[in-house]
Amino acid sequence: MLKYETFCGGLFETNCYLIHAPEGAILFDAPEGACAWLQDRHVDLKLLLLTHGHIDHVQDVAKLKRAFNCPIGCDEVTAPMISDPEFFRKFGFGFDIEPAKPDFFISETRSRNFLGVDFQVLEVPGHCPGSLCFFSRKDELLIGGDVLFAGGVGRWDLPGGDVDLLFNGIRQKLYPLGDEVTVLPGHGPPTKIGTERLTNPFVS
Repeated sequence: MLKYETFCGGLFETNCYLIHAPEGAILFDAPEGACAWLQDRHVDLKLLLLTHGHIDHVQDVAKLKRAFNCPIGCDEVTAPMISDPEFFRKFGFGFDIEPAKPDFFISETRSRNFLGVDFQVLEVPGHCPGSLCFFSRKDELLIGGDVLFAGGVGRWDLPGGDVDLLFNGIRQKLYPLGDEVTVLPGHGPPTKIGTERLTNPFVS
Protein backbone atom coordinates (compact mmCIF):
# COMPACT_ATOMS: atom_id res chain seq x y z
CA MET A 1 0.00 0.00 0.00
CA LEU A 2 1.33 3.40 -0.99
CA LYS A 3 2.02 5.53 2.06
CA TYR A 4 1.34 9.25 1.99
CA GLU A 5 1.44 12.23 4.32
CA THR A 6 -0.52 15.46 4.02
CA PHE A 7 0.50 19.05 4.64
CA CYS A 8 -1.98 21.93 4.47
CA GLY A 9 -0.48 25.39 4.02
CA GLY A 10 -0.98 28.94 2.86
CA LEU A 11 -3.82 31.44 2.92
CA PHE A 12 -6.18 29.11 1.04
CA GLU A 13 -5.42 26.03 3.18
CA THR A 14 -4.03 24.08 0.25
CA ASN A 15 -3.13 20.41 0.55
CA CYS A 16 0.03 18.82 -0.73
CA TYR A 17 0.87 15.13 -0.52
CA LEU A 18 4.15 13.41 0.23
CA ILE A 19 4.42 9.94 -1.29
CA HIS A 20 7.10 7.56 -0.09
CA ALA A 21 7.91 5.87 -3.40
CA PRO A 22 10.38 2.96 -3.68
CA GLU A 23 13.04 5.20 -5.24
CA GLY A 24 12.53 8.32 -3.14
CA ALA A 25 10.11 10.92 -1.85
CA ILE A 26 7.65 12.60 -4.22
CA LEU A 27 5.71 15.75 -3.34
CA PHE A 28 2.51 16.62 -5.18
CA ASP A 29 2.02 20.42 -5.22
CA ALA A 30 3.84 23.09 -3.27
CA PRO A 31 1.72 25.40 -1.13
CA GLU A 32 3.28 27.99 1.13
CA GLY A 33 5.08 26.29 4.00
CA ALA A 34 5.67 22.97 2.23
CA CYS A 35 9.43 23.45 2.01
CA ALA A 36 9.80 24.18 5.73
CA TRP A 37 7.55 21.20 6.52
CA LEU A 38 9.81 18.83 4.59
CA GLN A 39 12.97 20.31 6.08
CA ASP A 40 11.61 19.99 9.61
CA ARG A 41 10.89 16.32 8.91
CA HIS A 42 14.35 15.78 7.36
CA VAL A 43 12.79 14.51 4.14
CA ASP A 44 15.15 14.20 1.17
CA LEU A 45 12.80 15.21 -1.63
CA LYS A 46 13.57 13.60 -4.98
CA LEU A 47 10.70 14.82 -7.18
CA LEU A 48 8.06 17.56 -7.27
CA LEU A 49 4.94 17.04 -9.38
CA LEU A 50 2.31 19.74 -9.89
CA THR A 51 -1.38 19.08 -10.45
CA HIS A 52 -1.86 22.61 -11.83
CA GLY A 53 -0.39 26.09 -11.70
CA HIS A 54 -2.70 28.16 -9.51
CA ILE A 55 -0.76 30.35 -7.12
CA ASP A 56 -1.82 28.54 -3.93
CA HIS A 57 -0.40 25.25 -5.27
CA VAL A 58 2.94 26.57 -6.51
CA GLN A 59 4.05 29.19 -4.01
CA ASP A 60 6.93 27.09 -2.64
CA VAL A 61 8.13 25.63 -5.95
CA ALA A 62 11.26 27.79 -6.20
CA LYS A 63 12.09 27.22 -2.52
CA LEU A 64 11.82 23.46 -2.95
CA LYS A 65 13.99 23.53 -6.06
CA ARG A 66 16.64 25.54 -4.23
CA ALA A 67 16.54 23.41 -1.08
CA PHE A 68 16.45 19.95 -2.66
CA ASN A 69 17.52 20.45 -6.29
CA CYS A 70 14.71 18.07 -7.25
CA PRO A 71 13.24 17.86 -10.75
CA ILE A 72 9.89 19.60 -11.30
CA GLY A 73 7.26 18.00 -13.52
CA CYS A 74 4.02 19.56 -14.74
CA ASP A 75 1.77 20.00 -17.76
CA GLU A 76 3.27 22.20 -20.46
CA VAL A 77 0.44 24.71 -19.96
CA THR A 78 1.51 25.10 -16.32
CA ALA A 79 5.05 26.23 -17.20
CA PRO A 80 4.35 29.98 -17.59
CA MET A 81 2.35 29.99 -14.36
CA ILE A 82 5.47 29.07 -12.38
CA SER A 83 8.15 30.74 -14.55
CA ASP A 84 6.56 34.15 -15.17
CA PRO A 85 6.36 36.19 -11.94
CA GLU A 86 3.83 38.52 -13.60
CA PHE A 87 1.51 35.76 -14.82
CA PHE A 88 -1.14 36.14 -12.12
CA ARG A 89 -0.83 39.92 -11.92
CA LYS A 90 -2.07 40.08 -15.53
CA PHE A 91 -5.39 38.73 -14.24
CA GLY A 92 -5.57 41.14 -11.31
CA PHE A 93 -4.21 38.84 -8.59
CA GLY A 94 -1.77 40.62 -6.29
CA PHE A 95 0.36 37.61 -5.43
CA ASP A 96 4.12 37.44 -5.75
CA ILE A 97 5.79 34.26 -6.90
CA GLU A 98 9.47 33.45 -7.15
CA PRO A 99 9.88 32.04 -10.68
CA ALA A 100 11.03 28.50 -11.36
CA LYS A 101 11.31 26.43 -14.52
CA PRO A 102 9.95 22.91 -14.90
CA ASP A 103 12.44 20.19 -15.74
CA PHE A 104 10.04 18.04 -17.75
CA PHE A 105 6.47 18.00 -18.96
CA ILE A 106 3.70 15.52 -18.22
CA SER A 107 0.73 14.76 -20.43
CA GLU A 108 -2.21 12.39 -20.20
CA THR A 109 -1.07 8.79 -20.38
CA ARG A 110 -2.27 5.34 -19.38
CA SER A 111 0.88 4.65 -17.37
CA ARG A 112 3.97 6.56 -16.34
CA ASN A 113 6.50 5.52 -13.73
CA PHE A 114 7.62 8.07 -11.15
CA LEU A 115 10.38 6.78 -8.84
CA GLY A 116 9.03 3.26 -8.91
CA VAL A 117 5.30 4.01 -8.75
CA ASP A 118 3.06 3.64 -11.81
CA PHE A 119 0.49 6.40 -12.22
CA GLN A 120 -2.16 6.87 -14.83
CA VAL A 121 -2.16 10.59 -15.64
CA LEU A 122 -5.52 12.16 -16.47
CA GLU A 123 -5.90 15.66 -17.85
CA VAL A 124 -9.06 17.23 -16.43
CA PRO A 125 -9.22 20.95 -17.24
CA GLY A 126 -12.10 23.25 -16.38
CA HIS A 127 -10.81 24.49 -13.04
CA CYS A 128 -7.43 25.37 -14.53
CA PRO A 129 -5.87 24.72 -17.94
CA GLY A 130 -3.35 21.89 -17.78
CA SER A 131 -4.88 20.37 -14.66
CA LEU A 132 -3.61 16.83 -14.03
CA CYS A 133 -4.82 14.00 -11.79
CA PHE A 134 -2.47 11.16 -10.81
CA PHE A 135 -4.09 7.74 -10.32
CA SER A 136 -2.43 4.71 -8.76
CA ARG A 137 -4.68 1.87 -9.87
CA LYS A 138 -2.85 -0.63 -7.66
CA ASP A 139 -3.50 1.47 -4.54
CA GLU A 140 -6.90 2.84 -5.62
CA LEU A 141 -5.58 6.32 -4.89
CA LEU A 142 -6.19 9.51 -6.89
CA ILE A 143 -4.21 12.69 -6.30
CA GLY A 144 -6.76 14.99 -7.81
CA GLY A 145 -5.70 18.61 -7.36
CA ASP A 146 -8.63 21.03 -7.48
CA VAL A 147 -10.94 18.93 -9.66
CA LEU A 148 -13.14 16.96 -7.26
CA PHE A 149 -13.63 17.67 -3.55
CA ALA A 150 -15.64 16.08 -0.75
CA GLY A 151 -19.05 17.51 -1.56
CA GLY A 152 -17.71 19.96 -4.10
CA VAL A 153 -15.70 20.65 -7.24
CA GLY A 154 -13.04 23.12 -8.27
CA ARG A 155 -14.03 26.67 -9.12
CA TRP A 156 -14.64 27.36 -12.80
CA ASP A 157 -14.89 31.16 -12.63
CA LEU A 158 -11.13 31.81 -12.61
CA PRO A 159 -9.17 32.66 -15.80
CA GLY A 160 -9.22 29.67 -18.13
CA GLY A 161 -12.08 28.00 -16.26
CA ASP A 162 -14.82 26.11 -18.08
CA VAL A 163 -17.71 24.49 -16.23
CA ASP A 164 -18.55 22.05 -19.04
CA LEU A 165 -14.97 20.81 -19.32
CA LEU A 166 -14.79 20.36 -15.56
CA PHE A 167 -18.07 18.49 -15.09
CA ASN A 168 -17.58 16.32 -18.19
CA GLY A 169 -14.04 15.47 -17.10
CA ILE A 170 -15.25 14.36 -13.68
CA ARG A 171 -18.04 12.22 -15.15
CA GLN A 172 -16.05 10.71 -18.01
CA LYS A 173 -12.57 10.32 -16.49
CA LEU A 174 -12.80 10.22 -12.68
CA TYR A 175 -16.07 8.47 -11.84
CA PRO A 176 -15.26 5.40 -14.00
CA LEU A 177 -12.07 4.79 -11.97
CA GLY A 178 -14.12 2.94 -9.35
CA ASP A 179 -16.24 3.65 -6.29
CA GLU A 180 -13.57 2.49 -3.83
CA VAL A 181 -10.92 4.90 -5.11
CA THR A 182 -9.78 7.40 -2.48
CA VAL A 183 -9.50 10.98 -3.73
CA LEU A 184 -6.83 13.20 -2.20
CA PRO A 185 -8.06 16.71 -3.09
CA GLY A 186 -6.29 20.05 -3.18
CA HIS A 187 -8.52 21.37 -0.40
CA GLY A 188 -10.46 19.67 2.37
CA PRO A 189 -10.59 16.04 3.51
CA PRO A 190 -10.17 12.90 1.42
CA THR A 191 -13.26 11.33 -0.11
CA LYS A 192 -14.29 8.31 -2.19
CA ILE A 193 -15.28 8.29 -5.84
CA GLY A 194 -18.42 6.33 -4.94
CA THR A 195 -19.47 8.85 -2.33
CA GLU A 196 -19.12 11.76 -4.75
CA ARG A 197 -20.78 9.92 -7.62
CA LEU A 198 -23.86 9.39 -5.47
CA THR A 199 -24.00 12.53 -3.32
CA ASN A 200 -21.92 15.34 -4.86
CA PRO A 201 -24.37 18.25 -5.31
CA PHE A 202 -22.55 19.51 -8.42
CA VAL A 203 -21.77 16.31 -10.35
CA SER A 204 -23.84 13.33 -9.19
